[in-house]
Amino acid sequence: MSRISATFANLKSNNKTALVTFITAGDPGPDATVPLMHALVEGGADVLELGVPFSDPMAEGPVIQRACERALKFNVGIHDVFGYVRQFRETNQTTPVVLMGYANPIERIGSAAFIDAAQAAGADGAIVVDYPPEECEEFAAAMRAAGLDLIFLLAPTSTEERIAQVAKVGGGFSYYVSLKGVTGAGNIDTEQVAERLAAIRQHVKLPIGVGFGIRDGATAKAVAKVADAVVIGSRIIQEIENAPEGGAVDAVRSFTAGIRAALDA
Repeated sequence: MSRISATFANLKSNNKTALVTFITAGDPGPDATVPLMHALVEGGADVLELGVPFSDPMAEGPVIQRACERALKFNVGIHDVFGYVRQFRETNQTTPVVLMGYANPIERIGSAAFIDAAQAAGADGAIVVDYPPEECEEFAAAMRAAGLDLIFLLAPTSTEERIAQVAKVGGGFSYYVSLKGVTGAGNIDTEQVAERLAAIRQHVKLPIGVGFGIRDGATAKAVAKVADAVVIGSRIIQEIENAPEGGAVDAVRSFTAGIRAALDA
């Protein structure tokens, strides 16, 4: 059983919802990434999504775009991201780490090299925003063979055929994008989310996480009533942006703890 599967199974047995958190590697600076990863876990995160900085993050709103820009100013790239995961694993062997990003960095080093490096570093899976599930069955199979989960996004506009294909090739969990548009935009309609998740579960038997638009404990708790996980990214990046110099780790830990408390209340 993968770390991701084991984490979701353990949470389910304890009637808990997973908290999945996102930060961009290298933001606000290269030395902050691993301390921020540990702070998220200390605050109550169950799965970490670690963003690979990219110059054209098409699914991201302004907040995560800025995070990518800050990281790229330090020339943080995919090999640095593998290094952060290795360093994190020196003291944390249990929390799943999912690399999240775009196809270009993977294509540049080659999919086999990416899989080998991700596995060696101690990552547990990947979300590649612009890999259509219909076109990467071979990559998904290679990831599975290496013990890594390839996680796919589903949207309010996903067709039944797309949902069925994600059910066929996806691993770990499925990530339902609750809003039309980019990360960090709009407000969630939880009734609409519940209806869509019911339809998705006709095909997808993996746990389903919901993200894009969860900004506070009340929304997280409402989403948790219908989802297996809540995913928070842009709001955490805002905590990093707004923290005083040297205060990002404490701010992220405190914010995450507040969300965890709301989920467990």
